[in-house]
Amino acid sequence: MATADLTVLALGRPEASASAYIAAIQRELATQDRVRYRMHAMGTSLEGPTADILAVVADLHAVPFELGVPRVYTVLKLDERRDRPEQTLEDKVRSVERLLDEEPG
Repeated sequence: MATADLTVLALGRPEASASAYIAAIQRELATQDRVRYRMHAMGTSLEGPTADILAVVADLHAVPFELGVPRVYTVLKLDERRDRPEQTLEDKVRSVERLLDEEPG
C-alpha cells in the first residue's frame, strides 16, 4: 500500500478561485473505488496500491482540461513502504501524535 498527496492546479482559468475545479476533481474521485481519499485545505491525500494511485491521478489530471482550461499543473508526492504494506494515512498521523504525547527526554 502507498500513500500520496495530490494537488491539481488548473492554470489559465478565468477567475482566481479554484473551488469549481476542486469540486469537479472530488466528484471524479467519488466515482472510483480503487483508492481511499481525503480532501484537505491544500490538496487531497490518497491511499492504495501504487498502480491504482497513479491511474487515478492520471484521471484527475484530465478533469480541468475537460472543463476547458489550457494548462494543468499536477504535484504528486508518493510514499510507498514495502516493509509495512499495511500502513495507512491514519497510522502515519498516530505515530507522530504518540511521540508528541510522550514527555521530552
